[in-house]
Amino acid sequence: LSGKNGLIGRSWAMVFLSGGYKVKIYDNEPGQASGAITEISRKQLEELQQAKMLRGNLTAAQQLSLLSSHDDLQQALEGAFFVQECVFEDLEAKQTVFHEVENLVTESVILSSSTSCLMPSNVFSCVQNRTRCIISHPVNPPYYVRLVELVPHPETLPAVMDVAYSLMTEVGQAPVRLSKEIDGFALNRVQYAIIAESWRLVQDGVISVKDIDLVMSEGLGMRYAFIGPIETMRLNAPEGKLSKKQSVKTCYCFDYRPPHMTLSMCVQETDCERN
Repeated sequence: LSGKNGLIGRSWAMVFLSGGYKVKIYDNEPGQASGAITEISRKQLEELQQAKMLRGNLTAAQQLSLLSSHDDLQQALEGAFFVQECVFEDLEAKQTVFHEVENLVTESVILSSSTSCLMPSNVFSCVQNRTRCIISHPVNPPYYVRLVELVPHPETLPAVMDVAYSLMTEVGQAPVRLSKEIDGFALNRVQYAIIAESWRLVQDGVISVKDIDLVMSEGLGMRYAFIGPIETMRLNAPEGKLSKKQSVKTCYCFDYRPPHMTLSMCVQETDCERN
């Protein structure tokens, strides 16, 4: 692990430890990495173990035995096969980190960024071998929210995506693959759409701030915690069959389809993906 060890960095360390991996924490500010270990051991893993919420098959003590801190970047990178950068959301800072890291690791080491909004083509622009670069965007905090968005650089090899996917799955995360880079990735684009419509309804006097929050926390949020929007549409009109009270114009799937898609196309697309 490389970068400023705040909540994301500590959470990533705990996630990889839960999978039984040796984790080395590095920070360019002396004392920060060792401080992160203290935070992880006393306030995180031990408390989680007492609450019977510790992830993985190892005890807190066993996981902590796999963790070390380093003030020297080269020492921290020795033996690494996967580097997870967790510095603050500053493009120049991330570019500097990866430029330094690339010069200290072999060609087989995967370089991964935790950025939530910066494009891979920009983050890794200073890296010479961009075929092993990838974004592994976690949801904060990664230890408790399992989703990880895997976003490739235009030059990223498929094998790199496969290794990252397997690693994230092995340590108990829920990775999703994006086939190409896009502003906001997937999670934030969906989130932005929800936020924009929520503000629109409030500003138009349709609903109060308190109640629009309840629409999510007591409604859509509870539904989407179990199934996603595409599956919701699919279940509303399974195999494209409408009930006697439904018509094509009122069908849930048809109402929210992209403009160019017919109902049958929508159903075929979702069935194809799931089969």
